[in-house]
Amino acid sequence: MASKRAIVITGVSTGIGEACARVLLRAGFRVFGSVRRAADGEQLQREGGADFTPLVFDVTDAEAVQRGAATVAAALGQETLAGLVNNAGIAVAGPLEHLRIEELRRQFEVNVIAPLVVTQAFLPLLGADHARTGPPGRIVQIGSISGRIAGPFVGPYVASKHALEGLSDTLRRELMIHGIEVVMIRPGPIKTPIWEKGEANATDEFDATKYRGPLEKLRAYAKQAGETGLPAEDVGRLVHQALTVPRPKTHYAIVPQAFTNWIMPRLLPARMVDGAIGRLFGLRRQRP
Repeated sequence: MASKRAIVITGVSTGIGEACARVLLRAGFRVFGSVRRAADGEQLQREGGADFTPLVFDVTDAEAVQRGAATVAAALGQETLAGLVNNAGIAVAGPLEHLRIEELRRQFEVNVIAPLVVTQAFLPLLGADHARTGPPGRIVQIGSISGRIAGPFVGPYVASKHALEGLSDTLRRELMIHGIEVVMIRPGPIKTPIWEKGEANATDEFDATKYRGPLEKLRAYAKQAGETGLPAEDVGRLVHQALTVPRPKTHYAIVPQAFTNWIMPRLLPARMVDGAIGRLFGLRRQRP
């Protein structure tokens, strides 16, 4: 019997990464999932048994990522890795007028630079090392509709997802030389803890500015989106599709109320969208 094909997923402690791991384990894959602490992978290890292996590393630590790649390489022998899912990410929020620049750097370090660090480490296993046996693997990037549609007060996150879009498009074209596909998935509001971890909600420091009222509206909007968004496992099933269909699309969007939240904002004139966003968050010009 052929051995199970293997997938690496970053950030499986919660949310989309955890859901992807569960979907792929049920589909018969062997899953290697990155966690920052060994305890974070214990539940998936209990569920997946021998088919789940935690890789303990922070995606911003290049040396630790390389050690994780070495662990996967030893398990694969000479076979190729079937897929890499770059999921780990954070969301930094706050009005750009007052944002501390080190927070922007941290956002890009995790959401843009780290996915390339991880990709470079695992590319030989995905088939860039042509001595490996088996078909080339695929890379799935977990982006966001924020990579195409900018919202106020999440500028660092929006900018990082825009950057990931460009990075992924270039990577997809370069890796044709190895036959490695790169697929971008753009979730809209999903029921995940990303907005509850203190990252995006840590906007109290800006309440002394003129943005206090709009920021209160943002916090209410984010809470509602987290409660009414799509289940994370819906994204997991789409990731499975992107990894297994014969010819995957280059980009997928998975968005609740897609016409309102995805299609219409990209079709309407930008000034019209600005006006709608301004009314939603109370962004009116404040005069002395």
